[in-house]
Amino acid sequence: MDDAALKRIESDPNFIKLVHERHTFGWTLSIIMLVIYYGFIALVAFAPSVIAIKFAGSTIGIVLGVAIILSAIVLTGIYVIRANAEYDDLTAAIVAKAKGGN
Repeated sequence: MDDAALKRIESDPNFIKLVHERHTFGWTLSIIMLVIYYGFIALVAFAPSVIAIKFAGSTIGIVLGVAIILSAIVLTGIYVIRANAEYDDLTAAIVAKAKGGN
């Protein structure tokens, strides 16, 4: 790919929107996951008696651990759904415009 084509793609409004939205949404989901994970670690460090409470035949700590794993799966699913619904359309528009040379 030549420099002119690369500059044309980088200046495409769809490309700019795609990069900005993926970046923003990716960081948002990452921060949510970090808050969940480090919140659990902080609970273990500063209030271990809370996670030792019996709950439904197990402890709160086990339930929260499973919830953390499930939250990671849910956040991944949210990203995939958004990527399939929005990012793929933007990518297709960028590729079509780049192939068309317009």
